[in-house]
Amino acid sequence: MSRRLYIDGAWVEPDGGAYEVTDPATEETVGWAPEASPEQVRSACAAAREAFGPWSRTAPEERAAILARAADVIAGHLEPYTELARAETGATTVTARRMQVGVAAARFRRYARIEPAEWPIAPQINEAGGGTSHAFRAVGEGRAGVMGALAVRQPVGVVTCVTSYNNPWANTAGKVAPALAMGNTVVVKPAPQDPLSVYRMAEALQTAGAPRGVVNVVSGRSAGVGEAAVESGDVDMVSFTGSTAVGQRIAEVCGRSMKRQLMELGGKGAAVVFDDADITSAVAGIGTTYSFYSGQICTAPTRVLAQRGVYDRLVEQLAAYAGRLKVGDPRERDTVVGPLISAAHRDRVESYVELGRKEGAVVVTGGERPPLDTGFYVAPTLLADCTNDMRVAREEIFGPVVVVVPFDDEDEGVALANDSDYGLIDYVWSGDVARAFRVARRLRAGGVGVNTVGRNMEAPFGGFKRSGVGRDVGSYALHAYSEVQAIVWPG
Repeated sequence: MSRRLYIDGAWVEPDGGAYEVTDPATEETVGWAPEASPEQVRSACAAAREAFGPWSRTAPEERAAILARAADVIAGHLEPYTELARAETGATTVTARRMQVGVAAARFRRYARIEPAEWPIAPQINEAGGGTSHAFRAVGEGRAGVMGALAVRQPVGVVTCVTSYNNPWANTAGKVAPALAMGNTVVVKPAPQDPLSVYRMAEALQTAGAPRGVVNVVSGRSAGVGEAAVESGDVDMVSFTGSTAVGQRIAEVCGRSMKRQLMELGGKGAAVVFDDADITSAVAGIGTTYSFYSGQICTAPTRVLAQRGVYDRLVEQLAAYAGRLKVGDPRERDTVVGPLISAAHRDRVESYVELGRKEGAVVVTGGERPPLDTGFYVAPTLLADCTNDMRVAREEIFGPVVVVVPFDDEDEGVALANDSDYGLIDYVWSGDVARAFRVARRLRAGGVGVNTVGRNMEAPFGGFKRSGVGRDVGSYALHAYSEVQAIVWPG
């Protein structure tokens, strides 16, 4: 696997040598990743700045053609890329194939579709008479005039993309593809745990014909690598997916030089389950927390708010659901729950389960380490009889752990859901569709699933409160990676 950085269209030996990338299921070495120096990161940013002018002036159709070819390259290497993703992240083979590599290819194809980058604005008639506005001066003081206007979407410039470890393929593609489609150039700083997939993506873009400097990838475990990629004076925007704590530090740096930001941060998704809900559907949806990326996903419904009439049944069925899930080697077809990304993260998740016990929560199922010889596993865990002020109900655990809090009526359910530092995606289950939509509009979250945990991949994605800044996905990503310019003229 690659031991070299990708800077200015060339594969460059890293100043800091290479470090080991570990398979979280087998604890064996997957490969070696390059450790960049801050100077090399700054060189990558300078290369992206140099490439920005020509790339931004390249016809959108030509940029789209490169993205389409990259999608073809990724799809053509589906199986080896899937195996790498599985080995790096610990995702099951099906998840790695469909939700990581498959989604990455789909996102490149999505942004190979040309969309309008300008919108006419209705002409404005400026009456003759007094006043000293810019509009009046444009046609001559005291004379009437018709002012035409056009809103034009322009690229931001150089974008640093700092990506998450839970999905190095789809998360990176979701940043790089729309940024490039809009005419930006990028410097990608992958998560240190699983950067090898991102280098394969760079190879795909190189093969597809991306000009030198348009895409750059620099990795490293040192905090200085990410800091250099964010602080560089050549960078105009930072797109970050990760923890709220790191996002806050990045925002502070961006604020000093007014860099644009797109932040997709933590979540503690509330699943509000009413007495009249389809319990089977609710359990299946909430149960994805146990299995999908082993709970390492910010959109997971980890905080279940159950109306008292259904509380006992819901707890019983969630526990039974967890008990049916096979935990083990993600290469085996019947495995549902794979490992967490690292030993350190496994220890962190286990410490939260123990904290829940100390806070008075009841561990209904799970809470122990599965009896496996290797791997960083945590059993699917259900904590019941929780209150909303417990740390396990307020802090993002990022593992296969679900907490359940009871409530009495609709107002209390909404109040509990909104009593959170986070606001990424919440969920409502109710047989009364009118109530479900009414409650959805009262929730302070960037997205709400009504009787589903499914996603519409054209719907805007992002969070309220400490869950982030801005929106992406679909056309909203093109807005996120662009500035809007107004052009005005006399008619």
